[in-house]
Amino acid sequence: MKRLLCLAILLCLMVTVGIAFAEETKTDVHVQTAPAPQKIDSGDTAWMLVSTALVMLMTPGLALFYGGMVRKKNVLGTIMQSFVILCLVSVVWVLWGYTLAFGPDKWGVIGGLDWIGLNDVGQGPAPQATTIPHLIFMMFQGMFAIITPALITGAFAERMKFSALILFSVLWVTFVYSPLAHWVWGGGWIGGALGALDFAGGTVVHINSAIAAIATVIVIGKRRGYGVEAMPPHNLPMTILGAALLWFGWFGFNAGSALSSGGLASVAFVTTNTATAAAALSWLMVEWIQRGKPTALGAVSGAVAGLVAITPAAGFVSPLSSIIIGIGAGIFCYIAVTLKHRLGYDDSLDVLGIHGVGGTWGALATGLFASTAINPAGKDGLFYGNPPLLGIQAIAVVATYVFVFVATLIILKIVDRMVGLRVDEEEESIGLDQSQHGESGYIF
Repeated sequence: MKRLLCLAILLCLMVTVGIAFAEETKTDVHVQTAPAPQKIDSGDTAWMLVSTALVMLMTPGLALFYGGMVRKKNVLGTIMQSFVILCLVSVVWVLWGYTLAFGPDKWGVIGGLDWIGLNDVGQGPAPQATTIPHLIFMMFQGMFAIITPALITGAFAERMKFSALILFSVLWVTFVYSPLAHWVWGGGWIGGALGALDFAGGTVVHINSAIAAIATVIVIGKRRGYGVEAMPPHNLPMTILGAALLWFGWFGFNAGSALSSGGLASVAFVTTNTATAAAALSWLMVEWIQRGKPTALGAVSGAVAGLVAITPAAGFVSPLSSIIIGIGAGIFCYIAVTLKHRLGYDDSLDVLGIHGVGGTWGALATGLFASTAINPAGKDGLFYGNPPLLGIQAIAVVATYVFVFVATLIILKIVDRMVGLRVDEEEESIGLDQSQHGESGYIF
């Protein structure tokens, strides 16, 4: 079955590449030699190249962040999941993911296939950002598509088959991520007709990954021994390093979403850093009060919660508002993580508690604190005289919850039927490093 699956995937890729190449030879072969249009700005282009690289760095950062929190027998397998998703989605995005997400709108639901295989996507201006090449806009958005399924892996850490991960990632990016990205950013109904705001991915990335994560946890079940044996992080310095790389890369994630190197990018840069710091401090204070000691894991968890929460709001709110958003993220996400054991679900690395709760708070906070004085292209929120925006943000959040949960459940059932989702008891006991890859993260 595994061999047939691999063969089917390869054939699909070959056919798609062939179609794309044929189209390119007819319409876009000149792009490589044509001079860049005059209206493309070199400063904006340079900033977006850097931002794209920064967002790419977030996926290895996430790999280290997650890798340090699992048991040592699973560290290599956990890091490998993020790395292979980086490779896999990079190809899927070029072949068909980008056109589904950002291609010409079809009924407010999905992008057309006009840009399959990057047909007509070249060095000329991007339709969404006319001062940068279309190719760099495509690649910048591709980095978002990469990290979103990588975030999900934290929920099912230590128990999913590698073959299942590959098939799930391809299907999920195609049928969940790409449509939702279109709804919010590609001219679809959430960002268009509804008018919801999501500056850099609070809905598209964080709520999306978190709801998919909880669906996965429900289907795949708990780790063996969960709630009975201790499962502490095996390497917190690795986790701290990963969090630092995430924080660094997030400047490209949020400030890069301005799609230019001007003042709006500087606002998003400042609000991102400020909210992150405030969230780390508020998490530590609550933890200190409740548990008697502030922890390193708490500090980095709070920082990531702040990064998540400010993401949808980064280019719409003031630095002072970002402090409030950050404080709220630290408190709300801490509470959510501590409730996990009471609710009885095994979200291994707290994807729902941090990305789901943090992303939801950030989306709603955008409806509270958004100001056209910061971004004239946005809207005023509740505290600036426009109460309806809060309701619009809530509708977008709920719609995302429903769509992602149902669609992910369907994909999981398909994957389970085709290759099986979970490793067997012996493989789980041995660890993913040996059972899935025949390697070890550490040799002593």
